[in-house]
Amino acid sequence: MSELVPPHGADAVQPLLLAEGDRDAEIQRAEPLTKVPLSSREVSDLFMLGMGAYTPLTGFMGQDDWRGSCVDMQLSTGVFWPIPITLSTSQELADSIGPDQEVALTDGETGDILATMVVTEKYGIDKDLECTSVYGTADPKHPGVAKVLEQGPVNLGGPVRVVSEGHFPDTYAGLYLRPLETRALFEEKGWSTVAAFQTRNPMHCSHEFLAKTAVEVCDGLLIHQVLGALKPGDIPADVRVKAIDALVQNHFAPETVVQAGYPIEMRYAGPREALLHAVFRQNFGCSHLVVGRDHAGVGDYYGPFDAHDIFDTLPEGSLVTKALKIDITFFCHKCGGMATGKVCYEREDGPIASEAERLKISADVATGKAPPRQCRHGPETKLQISGTRLREMFANHENIPEEFSRPEVVAVLQSYYDSLKD
Repeated sequence: MSELVPPHGADAVQPLLLAEGDRDAEIQRAEPLTKVPLSSREVSDLFMLGMGAYTPLTGFMGQDDWRGSCVDMQLSTGVFWPIPITLSTSQELADSIGPDQEVALTDGETGDILATMVVTEKYGIDKDLECTSVYGTADPKHPGVAKVLEQGPVNLGGPVRVVSEGHFPDTYAGLYLRPLETRALFEEKGWSTVAAFQTRNPMHCSHEFLAKTAVEVCDGLLIHQVLGALKPGDIPADVRVKAIDALVQNHFAPETVVQAGYPIEMRYAGPREALLHAVFRQNFGCSHLVVGRDHAGVGDYYGPFDAHDIFDTLPEGSLVTKALKIDITFFCHKCGGMATGKVCYEREDGPIASEAERLKISADVATGKAPPRQCRHGPETKLQISGTRLREMFANHENIPEEFSRPEVVAVLQSYYDSLKD
């Protein structure tokens, strides 16, 4: 019997992707069906449904589940779910679809058939309710809100049969791991507790410290990369993989890290999205999720610790996966090494020199075993470089301090930025 956390709301992971031998026949059967085009976000949600990451959902939500996930963070079955997973369309197309009619779901950009769906519900939604409940704002400048406002006026609900995962399995071969695959890998390694570390960026020393703190708490670490649509200017996934590989191979203990990717498109819903990240990480087999400062946030829509605090508001039993709450991390010259907003490493007899002792203290604070003690040194002692400034430094071939990023990581990123000039 597995010692990993159970899937969310179910006895087993429930992938909706058909067996490979059945897909071609299903695609042929879907050809004459009414075609419903999907947005990029809906495609990414379909792929998450297909791989079983959204267990126990069987398809796109009906009205009761839509409203429940918005208002109460709960499905009609009582299962916890913090963000609606929905499919929208135009009024004209919705009117052409009859009760319990089967349709073909297609990629809105390529036209490829991705799934079939039995439409059991058609319903209009209150977009303002969804935006204010999920995103905490109805500001159209918020990228997640903008996506909701762009949706068609009618949602279609019903079960799906997924026939494609797009380009992801081929483009990210060896990185694109489904929940059943990560679970098998964790069990093979003998891990029972696993922390997920989400990233859409290369990992510098601050990220390394967060990740190593998680390894201090758990048997192993899943570095889980976002492979879906990102913001303009983000580092491509293949470059991130090379940079993270270089970091793990040279600076982590052997057999403590698994690197994988998944196809979600970020919503930037801050606290609510942090909860969704915990839900599907539970399906991947992770007992913990590293929740950093302003996790899944954008701009100044959320406070730095809103994504930490929301976990404390959940009713007992909502989630099995736990949050590892860690503040912003940086190199502090007074502390003599890495420090966090919640942990100061300078004692009366001088700074703590041992990385092992630093990580143990950080882990105890993150798990609530020790009280936080904020780094008391001024900003002039902290080494922090903004993303904009870092890109300038790479463009100008300026020296990147080793206290900020490992030389192996810098070499990979410098090569990437140099390639942009060719």
